[in-house]
Amino acid sequence: MSSFTPTADGGPIVVVGSINVDQVMVVERHPAPGETLIARSMEFLPGGKGANQAVAAARLGAHVSLVGATGSDSVAGLTMALLERAGVDLSAVSAIDGPTGLALVTVADDGENTIVVVPGANAAVGADVVGDAADLIARAAVVVLQGEIPAAGIEAAARLATGRVVLNLAPVIAVDPATIRRADPLVVNEHEAALVLALVDPGTDIPRGDAELVARLRAWGVPAVVLTRGEQGAICSDSLGTTTVPSPRVAAVDSSGAGDAFVGALSGRLAAGSSLLDAVRLAVRVGAFAVRTLGTQQSYPGADDELPEVEK
Repeated sequence: MSSFTPTADGGPIVVVGSINVDQVMVVERHPAPGETLIARSMEFLPGGKGANQAVAAARLGAHVSLVGATGSDSVAGLTMALLERAGVDLSAVSAIDGPTGLALVTVADDGENTIVVVPGANAAVGADVVGDAADLIARAAVVVLQGEIPAAGIEAAARLATGRVVLNLAPVIAVDPATIRRADPLVVNEHEAALVLALVDPGTDIPRGDAELVARLRAWGVPAVVLTRGEQGAICSDSLGTTTVPSPRVAAVDSSGAGDAFVGALSGRLAAGSSLLDAVRLAVRVGAFAVRTLGTQQSYPGADDELPEVEK
């Protein structure tokens, strides 16, 4: 294993996205439809794809600001704890009357998870809230977006960005095709890639293979695509070519935060000037680190932590 040395002079990152409380339940296996199971444990943890990605990038040394919203309920403070500890700038986080976003997370013994999200305050992160942070977004070297806020907010942030846009369209929601073409890269897993292709090219035949999905998205007009594949790593494709990047082999405890750890690490390296391929090579190692611990933000490595290596 080896640790990662951050680049101190990396450009600023602005993450525009969701802030949730995760209600995490641990079960032996996921229930079948109509089945009731008894969970072994349950706890409330900070989460939300936007907040997770901000923490992941900041813990690796990036300069990160978060644009989003929390509610007025008693759990709103829980969502801020690890963001503050990581040094994320929270000056563009709004307080909205009503509930904070909630994610219901079920984690099975094999590390696989299911997640149901109740948007709460995240539903207010539309064009107006994003517009209030226009100057912050315009100054960013990298703007990071996900699918847990309204499409209007995602589209507004992409229009305001003058730097690189990293679009993790998860979950897949209907956004303006121009926003997807702005993605450099579009980061999706294999299921999301198929949904995005169906969204931008209705009626098309959806290919079964991951590499073909990437090729079809590139051919449609996405400048760069990163397709994450869990323990199999990722496929990275841009104008320099398409490369399969393997992941380190680790014992998985909880995969729920791995994708966000991947995006945060990827964005941090891109802001520091790395190539997309080199950024993906780091990101698969950070994602593998994250699956070894229950929860999301608390499972992410710092700059001094040893990351698992890919076997030669």
